[in-house]
Amino acid sequence: MIVPVPTPVEDTEGNLRRSDVDEWGRSERVRNVIRTAYEPIYSKWFRVEWKNFERIPVEGGGLLVANHAGAVPSDAPVIMHGIESRLGRPVYGMADYFFRSVPFIGTMWSRSGGVAARPENAERLLRDQGQLALVFPEGTKGPSKAFADRYHLRRFGRGGFIEIAMRTGTPIIPMAVVGSEEAMPILFRLPAMAKILGTPYFPVTLNLLTMGPLGIVLPFPVKMRISVLEPVTFDVEPGLERYPRSLVLEESERIRELIQEEVFEMLKARRSIWKG
Repeated sequence: MIVPVPTPVEDTEGNLRRSDVDEWGRSERVRNVIRTAYEPIYSKWFRVEWKNFERIPVEGGGLLVANHAGAVPSDAPVIMHGIESRLGRPVYGMADYFFRSVPFIGTMWSRSGGVAARPENAERLLRDQGQLALVFPEGTKGPSKAFADRYHLRRFGRGGFIEIAMRTGTPIIPMAVVGSEEAMPILFRLPAMAKILGTPYFPVTLNLLTMGPLGIVLPFPVKMRISVLEPVTFDVEPGLERYPRSLVLEESERIRELIQEEVFEMLKARRSIWKG
């Protein structure tokens, strides 16, 4: 297992920072602690298996795009841990600014590689810094859906991730994830409670009903599988301010369908939720 080695961080004037926290708030020391703590969950609890892992670029920018599910999604930490441990390069997880605004959790989210999902942030990561950025185009529609709708991908928003890839000349690496739907399945939602708390949704999960308070954070030990699809590039001029709306939406739907088809194929081959 390859583990990233902390490197000195320079400020905008080229001077070495005393802290290892980069401009995004990520700390490699924190990530090392998280990787050490998360490894048993990754390898023993979820028993993660990858297909076509070699399609993930070992250098240069790449926009990782995956389906998203579970009341508290397990897919993001699994993907980030797997890539960082095996490739030795960081992955920045793009998510709603809501997570950044929560006291303490927001700070830990940033220290562990979370970045607010804004186009300008993604473009700097991909084009200017050549990093890997992980996005979930379903947004909160993916993890908030009920168990009855599992593995049916929601619409990929307005295709903002396509424009980012086009503008930066960066390949999109689609990934299909199976297992996260059953890790923390939602039985129903309480919209009134979500409004009171100011959260995107408030789920009542099977974990909560079977495990009590522990079920708020503890996922079921399902078998997690991730399939990496062929990278997608676009034959357009990078750096343009705008791209044809019809083209953006067409490519967004094409990638959603690619991931959806792969998810269905993986489900056909799966023997059980627990053993894969």
